[in-house]
Amino acid sequence: MAKDGPNWDGLLKWSLAHSDGTSSNRNLSEEDRRWFMEAMQSQSVDVVKRMKEITLVMQTPEQVLESQGVTPADIEDLLDELQEHVEAIDMANDLHSIGGLVPLLGYLKNTHANVRAKAAEVVTTIVQNNPRSQQLVMEANGFEPLLSNFTSDPDVTVRTKALGAISSLIRHNKPGIAAFRLGNGFAALRDALGSGNVRFQRKALNLIHYLLHENSSDGSIVSDLGFPRIMLHLASSEDAEVREAALRGLLELARNKIDGNTGRLCEDDEILKQVLEELVNGISLMSPEDLGAAREERQLVDSLWNACYNEPSSLRDKGLLVLPGEDSPPPDVASKHFEPPLRAWAARPDAGKNPGTEKKQAPLLLGLGPAPEAANVQGTSSGEVNGDEHNTTST
Repeated sequence: MAKDGPNWDGLLKWSLAHSDGTSSNRNLSEEDRRWFMEAMQSQSVDVVKRMKEITLVMQTPEQVLESQGVTPADIEDLLDELQEHVEAIDMANDLHSIGGLVPLLGYLKNTHANVRAKAAEVVTTIVQNNPRSQQLVMEANGFEPLLSNFTSDPDVTVRTKALGAISSLIRHNKPGIAAFRLGNGFAALRDALGSGNVRFQRKALNLIHYLLHENSSDGSIVSDLGFPRIMLHLASSEDAEVREAALRGLLELARNKIDGNTGRLCEDDEILKQVLEELVNGISLMSPEDLGAAREERQLVDSLWNACYNEPSSLRDKGLLVLPGEDSPPPDVASKHFEPPLRAWAARPDAGKNPGTEKKQAPLLLGLGPAPEAANVQGTSSGEVNGDEHNTTST
């Protein structure tokens, strides 16, 4: 790339002079053609070449980089750039072929928390709705360091980013989901719900909802680990997104039949009814502007009440379920909430395949040992936000 950048003013003047519509097209002189190509090429980047250069840096031992004056902040900048390149699915898949995937996964074990967190962000981008890269990461044993960071890293931001990467890695990925179960992932999700960090709680709740939606039998695991009571607590969170995510999970539990009934959720009738009534009262006191913003929460409260008590909530009688100008009836907000828009065409690798000819894939037996003891989540302040909120991505 040219040091001072291309001469955009000169390029604009040249374009206007030769494309003003008042004269017929003419062939460019060799000098004009050469000048034009140089101007264009000065702004272009050879992405594969640049990814190879970043790979060389990632392959260099940390102590060597430090001796050359390369700082953790410099590594973060390189990972930022790499993340931009691998947003293209072809580039994401090419990272492995040029030797960059394994050293990237190695950065998940870096001594600097910011680098570990950023590496997990790049992995998230690589595997999101990308079955090929999901497989490559699993084969490169990338699941294990992600699970380790999620369950036990001392930095909550690193844990949160690792959970985001795991969520993208195991989505529509049966071996990944099997590895998550065998690695005591549900116990780690329970600990995340009790962390007090709303960003961590949101990601955990979203993954719980997805897993329950994909496999209703996971409802038994969730119930046995005491998730319903924790999610009931989080349904009263001061953070609106945590409330909504908790309500989505509770609704999925209520809809999933366990042994012919709705499981332990609706059996804890008094606590559930109290939480829902408090939510209804809170919604009733909202300003018109807040009511509009809380549309999904209103729908979730009503749907959960109806699922457990076979009757509509009082929101309908109060005219608060569907406000003037909103569509009626309200849509099913829980069924497809976890579907991200990017790379949607690759989200379901089984679509269009003949099940009779498809080769079954054995699950990967990965794990970190027995489940830890249940975290004490009683009295946890679900509105507390950890101050280290850098390195965020949209997920």
